[in-house]
Amino acid sequence: MSAVHGAGVVVTGAGGGIGAALARRFAAEGARVVVNDLDAAKAAAVADEIGATAVPGDASHTVDEARAALGGTVDIYCANAGVGTGGDAFTAEDEWSTAWDVNVMAHVRASRALLPEWLERGSGRFVTTVSAAGLLTMIGAAPYSVTKHAALAYAEWLSLTYRHRGLAVHAICPQGVRTDMLAATGSAGDLVLAPTAIEPDAVADALFDAMAENRFLVLPHPEVAEYARARAEDPDRWLSAMNHLQQKWEAGPR
Repeated sequence: MSAVHGAGVVVTGAGGGIGAALARRFAAEGARVVVNDLDAAKAAAVADEIGATAVPGDASHTVDEARAALGGTVDIYCANAGVGTGGDAFTAEDEWSTAWDVNVMAHVRASRALLPEWLERGSGRFVTTVSAAGLLTMIGAAPYSVTKHAALAYAEWLSLTYRHRGLAVHAICPQGVRTDMLAATGSAGDLVLAPTAIEPDAVADALFDAMAENRFLVLPHPEVAEYARARAEDPDRWLSAMNHLQQKWEAGPR
């Protein structure tokens, strides 16, 4: 029997892409799943497909309703909802605020609602969909890169603070995944992400491997570990290489 059989699982942003793949995998493993998405129709469609419960709405405020749908207990929370927009230092304040709110503060709010129960009973699992941009960065996407770094930092903080009290934390850091978000990245995504893009199901597989090994970092693209190592060992060389990529993007079709 699967280790997650019977567990109460919440997946935000699960109307498509990585979130839907996670929800399908948890349901296939026998978990009781709540599918959350801002798009109520998409949430309902995925929930109907896998025999789950749809709880549409803002991912920041789903815990109480999801807990009720699961009979009072959330065992695994997948903070998957995110926004991935381009932008630079001159991007409007409201776009920066939206990226911060969805990509970081939604995780903080969810953990704030879940931690008291989890710490009292000594178990709980918090999964964040971060992105390789949180370990590295992404050209042409300042709000996304900055807030994904913050999302990874918060996941690290949760893990180092509460792992001795039974909290397991996993940070999923893929590069390109064939989703609507990848399509929205435009020419920058075509240059950097599309050539090695994977299917959402591969991300779910990588998460389950990490859970089986109780491993924090989930790298559906293993090469990301090498990029992160190169970045840490020689930041200036890495920044120069990324700047060359930036120049190539600027010179190409936009």
